[in-house]
Amino acid sequence: MTSPHPGLKGRPVYLDYNATTPVDPRVVEAMAEYLSVAFGNPSSAHSYGAAAAAAVEAARADVAALLGAAAGRVVFTGSGSEADALAIRGAALAVPAPPGRRRHVITQATEHPAVLAACADLAELHDVDVTVLPVDGDGLVDPRDLAEAITGRTVLISVMHANNETGTIQPVAQITRVAHERGVLVHCDAAQSVGKIGVDVAELGVDLLTLVGHKMYAPKGVAALYVADSVRLRPLVGGGGQEFGLRAGTENVASIVGLGRAAQLAAEALADGESDRLSALRDRLQHDLESLLPDRVHLNGHPTLRLPNTLNVRIDGAPALGLLDAASGGVAASAGSACHAGAAAPSPVLTAMRLPPEQALTAIRLSGGRWTSAQEVDDAAMSIARVAAPRE
Repeated sequence: MTSPHPGLKGRPVYLDYNATTPVDPRVVEAMAEYLSVAFGNPSSAHSYGAAAAAAVEAARADVAALLGAAAGRVVFTGSGSEADALAIRGAALAVPAPPGRRRHVITQATEHPAVLAACADLAELHDVDVTVLPVDGDGLVDPRDLAEAITGRTVLISVMHANNETGTIQPVAQITRVAHERGVLVHCDAAQSVGKIGVDVAELGVDLLTLVGHKMYAPKGVAALYVADSVRLRPLVGGGGQEFGLRAGTENVASIVGLGRAAQLAAEALADGESDRLSALRDRLQHDLESLLPDRVHLNGHPTLRLPNTLNVRIDGAPALGLLDAASGGVAASAGSACHAGAAAPSPVLTAMRLPPEQALTAIRLSGGRWTSAQEVDDAAMSIARVAAPRE
């Protein structure tokens, strides 16, 4: 673990790394020059522009290296939601509709809202048929369901790598093999997995992959989309020729540099065993809660095929929003995705996993990260157990 983060000192234990990560001070340091003296426009044909362009390309190489992308392109965007939309709408609309027939896209029920929204836009605005596959009780897609859903009109499949709420890891490589046998492109939202586990685009076999800066210790407002060489995309934003003509607008150089530095640090952390460290802390936290609240703590998501930092549990007799509010002085966590924070409704992810509403409403997501320690895990468990109302 690195030295203490200045944003976490003297505050509640932060267990919401899946919502956002603190920007690593080493990332801030790398960005500083491009927020002050190195201010050039990367498209300018003079030395100021050349320095900025070189920084962007160096960051692009660092992100590609983290993904094992020896070929293909890394396109920088302003958010993961934008990257998902560029991948899904861009790929589907780049393929002409068969004469007299509608294009077809497949996704699955526990995707991030950005993916589901992009698919809904295709259906509403572009007459594209969308199939949303179900998941099992652990949140996994069955590749056999996928194979049955593919038709001669299918142009794209979008399945996330790891779920943002439960951490469940989908069988993406198997899904990709099924899709490619039928000539169908695959997009993968890997916002939650990149930097937490090894993600290699060649091993996964995907054609498009989304990663997000603020999920991996870079700033908010920067993300990237990996695009395989053979993939054609229709841009969402037209204008200049930036980002291979796929995303017009002057590049956010400082944040892109930050994302590149974050990619370097993620690669180093993975090589140093960060995934194993996080897994041990996650399991310690689960054990602490189960010991402090006997027979009341139940895991949501797959018991083994899940992110090393993510623990989603429901606690009998303790509604999540009230529990986390009461425990907020000791621990900061979520009742689900940050996109649904404060909503007194069951998580759509847990609902898709067929969890009854009364159980889904007791689910909390605890996600650790680079600055999480064993002592913090123990303290967080005590804070949660202390306020969990006893069952009548």
